[in-house]
Amino acid sequence: MTPTEIKKSNSNGVHLAVEPVDPMATHVHGMLELLGENPQREGLLKTPERAAKAMRFLTRGYQANLKQIVNGALFEAEVDEMVIVRDIEYFSLCEHHMLPFNGRIHVAYLPNKKIIGLSKIPRIVDMFARRLQVQERLTHQVAETLLEVLEARGVGVIAEGKHFCMMMRGVEKQCSSTTTSAMLGEFRTNKSTRDEFLSLLRMRSDF
Repeated sequence: MTPTEIKKSNSNGVHLAVEPVDPMATHVHGMLELLGENPQREGLLKTPERAAKAMRFLTRGYQANLKQIVNGALFEAEVDEMVIVRDIEYFSLCEHHMLPFNGRIHVAYLPNKKIIGLSKIPRIVDMFARRLQVQERLTHQVAETLLEVLEARGVGVIAEGKHFCMMMRGVEKQCSSTTTSAMLGEFRTNKSTRDEFLSLLRMRSDF
């Protein structure tokens, strides 16, 4: 029996049809063998299936749909002052080594007679974070998507991250972090708007 199939028997011991298992689990099984492990030992028996399930969860952003996420939560409002959602936690996988990186994203936008339900912004962050990513692209994808959805006068996004590909391998620097930004519309063209965003981020809160 290969790791790509499961044989089932009925109560009389007669073999029934062969059922294929998750092809991703099959690849994990092979990887364990290449590492010199024994996939048949007790602790690893269900590891291929668990790892495949975990990988699909960690990359579920590929199946996310922006229209379903927003779900009509756009509202007309005579508001033109800056809206900020800060400290949005995110988790992602580096596309170069498939190792985790995580941190916080801060988002600001200038409404153009339209605002979005606040919970939708973290959901949009997750849609892009839960993919194989680089932090630079993630930052810009969030900013460009919000600019388009809101037709905002401007969007600013700042992301902070710690990368396990630097912490666990390579240079093995445990305290290094990465900051990326995307400034679109008035956040790029108007220095006072950009400065206001950065100033508000420096203010800490007890919330």
